[in-house]
Amino acid sequence: MMYLLSFARCEKWIKNSKHPFPMALFRLVSFIRVFELPSPQWFNLCLYCLHQTIITLWHYFSHFFYYLPAFKGRLHSYGKRTLLYNGLPFFNGPLIMTIGNDCRISGKTTFIGRSDSIYPTLSVGNNVDIGWQTTVVVGNKINIGDNVRIAGQGFLCGYPGHPINPHLRAQGLPDLPQQIGNITLENDVWVGTRVSIIGNVTIGARSIIATGSVVTKSFPPNTLIAGNPAKAIKTLKNDVLHSQGKDTS
Repeated sequence: MMYLLSFARCEKWIKNSKHPFPMALFRLVSFIRVFELPSPQWFNLCLYCLHQTIITLWHYFSHFFYYLPAFKGRLHSYGKRTLLYNGLPFFNGPLIMTIGNDCRISGKTTFIGRSDSIYPTLSVGNNVDIGWQTTVVVGNKINIGDNVRIAGQGFLCGYPGHPINPHLRAQGLPDLPQQIGNITLENDVWVGTRVSIIGNVTIGARSIIATGSVVTKSFPPNTLIAGNPAKAIKTLKNDVLHSQGKDTS
């Protein structure tokens, strides 16, 4: 601490002093901070390409030989052609997780199973994307259907983690069974960035949830969903058929 205080005083003295020596020292430090080695553009380009090659190879080998096998070791069952990028997801609790074929999952994700539940289960279908910084919190069961897209910073919350009663919270007691709810995303659902979905919710097939929405109730298929709390904006089925009609005409 004394060293940091002395360094801060010294830095302040160099910046503010009007004496020739600290002023010259300040100019020297400023020059060093912005000094650049003269290098031709072809050298800069080669260096950048070398950097990208090294990073790409490192990501490939770490994914193939380390992260992906470790990730599969935590799964109950998994399909083929799994792509795991940017590391290894964080797991917590007694979660049973299964994934299908052709899934792409960010390593910057979190999967949690409620410790007081019996066999909390996360079932992920085929051809599913789970984006960066998404958190999936399983109370009893969460089902994600085929071809589902979950963008970054999504939050699927099957249980709150604490009771509503403040006295029970203060005692460190877990949430109550009636606070736990299942979540189902049916086939072809698209979940936008920073969407939160609370328990006891089913999102119908082919529905789209707009960015930043907080979903607290179920919606039928082919619905555009948006807002906090989320509401049905319109039905997508007629729009899809209309656009297909335009394309074929």
